[in-house]
Amino acid sequence: MSRVYSNNLSTISYVSPRREIFTLWMKSLVYHGNGCTVYDSNGQIVYRIDNYNIKRSKQVHLMDSNGKVLFSILNRKVPVFGHWEGYKWSYDGVTSKELPWFQVKKIHYIRRGYNVNSYNVTLGCNSSEASCYNIILGTKSIKIVNQHGRLVAEVKQKQASSGVLFGDDVLTLVVEPHVDQSLVMALVTVCSLIHHRI
Repeated sequence: MSRVYSNNLSTISYVSPRREIFTLWMKSLVYHGNGCTVYDSNGQIVYRIDNYNIKRSKQVHLMDSNGKVLFSILNRKVPVFGHWEGYKWSYDGVTSKELPWFQVKKIHYIRRGYNVNSYNVTLGCNSSEASCYNIILGTKSIKIVNQHGRLVAEVKQKQASSGVLFGDDVLTLVVEPHVDQSLVMALVTVCSLIHHRI
């Protein structure tokens, strides 16, 4: 059986001055596990999610290529209105369970016939001033926009240069410059939980 070796980088930056393109393979590297493996444009593993439980887990962990947890994501199910919370881990491997780093809540529209699958993201839940993103879930795409409506990341089915589409379990993630890629990946993880893909 072949082995997968991770990158051994001492310092990793999750923000880039240029647009970055990632490939998401909606499979775990762990045998009989649910999850997702994320590759950069050079084919190196940069993120992974290994969910050893069944799908629809109430808690998953987003890790870097070395297996270090970056975010713990919890599904807070309550009657009618559920939401997801993300807890950011520090470099010493400790996370605070008291205050989430971000929250994702479904936007419920009252207008009749208005059927947009949209979610509001609140960042900085432990500060007085929170910045926000919106997640727009399409049938085959995910768009993350900032509070001004500018696109910061998009996920869609991966397409070969010849125009042939890969399978439903192979996706492309495009992250715009100067955006925290680990946060984007945490939000994409929430979307995968919403769709019961991991």
